[in-house]
Amino acid sequence: MTDNLVVRDDAANLPRWSTPGSADLVYLDPPFSVGVRFRARPAAGATRARATGPSVYDDRWPSLAAYLDWLEARLAVARDSLAPHGTLWLHLDQRAVHEAKGIADRLFSAAGYEGFVGEVIWLPGNGTKAKRGPGVSHQTILIYARTAEFLWNGQDPALRAPYAATSQAMHFTRTDEGGRAFRERVVGGKSYRYYADQGRALGSVWADCPSMVANTPLRKETTGYPTQKPLKLLDRIVRAASAPGGLVIDPFHGSGTTLVAAAKLGRRFVGIDVGEEAHRTAHERLTREGVPFVAHLAPVAQAAKAVPS
Repeated sequence: MTDNLVVRDDAANLPRWSTPGSADLVYLDPPFSVGVRFRARPAAGATRARATGPSVYDDRWPSLAAYLDWLEARLAVARDSLAPHGTLWLHLDQRAVHEAKGIADRLFSAAGYEGFVGEVIWLPGNGTKAKRGPGVSHQTILIYARTAEFLWNGQDPALRAPYAATSQAMHFTRTDEGGRAFRERVVGGKSYRYYADQGRALGSVWADCPSMVANTPLRKETTGYPTQKPLKLLDRIVRAASAPGGLVIDPFHGSGTTLVAAAKLGRRFVGIDVGEEAHRTAHERLTREGVPFVAHLAPVAQAAKAVPS
C-alpha cells in the first residue's frame, strides 16, 4: 500500500481523505475568479490556442461574494488539516487576494493563533497587456501557520541566493580553518557568523521560477493543463515547509505539480481535484514519473463541475 492519494472530489471533502491535524504543508492554487472557462492546450508541437482543447474548469462566478463564500469553506477544511507545525500557502492574484486574506486572517485567528506568516510575490515572467496604469505581472502566495512553532527550512539551498559579488569582496574577507569565507556581525551584543557559500535568505520576491517552462509545448515539463505551475516553484515551497516523510496536501492539484515535487523530495501526498481533466492529467503524469499512488473517484465528483458558475 502507498500513502499517496490522488482523488477526484471537491476540495471541501478533504476530511474524507486526510486525517485532521496531519499535514506539514497545504498548498492551495484554486480558481482565481478570472471570469473565463479554461480549456486544455494542444499537444506538443501544435499552436498554443487555449480554446481548442477539452474543458478543464469553469472560473466564472455570479459575483465576487459567491466566489469568496465558495473559497472560505475550502480554506476552513484546509486549515483543519494542518499539523501544529504546519503551514498553509494560498496562491491567488489581484482579483481576490485582498478579500481572501481577510477571510484567512479570520479563520486562523479563530483557531487561537493569528496565523499570518507573510507572503511570496511570484513573478511568472509573462509580462502584461495593460494599456493604462501599471500592469499586474505578479501573483501572491499568502502563508499561514497553525501555531507559532511552524516548520521552516530556511537553510535549504532552494531558500538561499548567492551574495552579490561586491558584498563578498567587501564583507567576506575572513576564512575559517576549513578555508570557508565568512563575515561576523554583532547585533544586540551577540556575535553572528555568516558564510559566503551559504548565501543569503531568498526573501519574498521570487523571480527565478518562470511559468514558461510549464506552459510551452517546447518544454518537457508541460502537460497542456492551462494553469500549470512550474516544478521549480513547488519544489521550493515543499522544501521550505515540509520534512522528509511528512504529508503534503494539494486540494486543487490540477496538473499534479505539487504531487510530483512532494514525491521527488520524499514526502507523502494527498492530491484532490474535482475536474475530470485534472484527474486524468495528474494520473498520467505521476505514472510517467514512476510515482506510486492510489487513485480514487468519489461518487459526488462524477457529475460535478469544477467550480460553480
